[in-house]
Amino acid sequence: MAKVSKSPWLMHYDASSCNGCDIEVLACLTPVYDIERFGIINTGDPKQADILLITGGVNTQNKAIVEQIYSQMPNPKVVVAVGICACTGGVFKECYNILGGVDQVIPVDIYVPGCAARPESIIDGVVKALDLLEKKNTEMKNKA
Repeated sequence: MAKVSKSPWLMHYDASSCNGCDIEVLACLTPVYDIERFGIINTGDPKQADILLITGGVNTQNKAIVEQIYSQMPNPKVVVAVGICACTGGVFKECYNILGGVDQVIPVDIYVPGCAARPESIIDGVVKALDLLEKKNTEMKNKA
């Protein structure tokens, strides 16, 4: 696991999910799974977030919101798509208002498939995001 110099802050956004994945994301915060043991801090402010955890397929109504959240996050940042809907659009992919997975709107770094994604899978995706965040941070410091 990466050696982060500060506690990474995670922001969760529900693009348009059925709430199955959202419940599993919340389960990650409980003492049973305890994602905070990795130093993760949950936040609702994109300006403080290092990792964007997003569930649900992006639709026409929330496309601008997803783009705005992403643009407000400081660099380096990592995006984790949680659940098959966030990865590809899932069973709603052919619906008139669904644009598809999150990667149709913003770049996605880590994909966590599943319907609903299990807490163990979500935590695995977040741990991979921590490693990638550390790598991006090192690259950014080397460029400066």
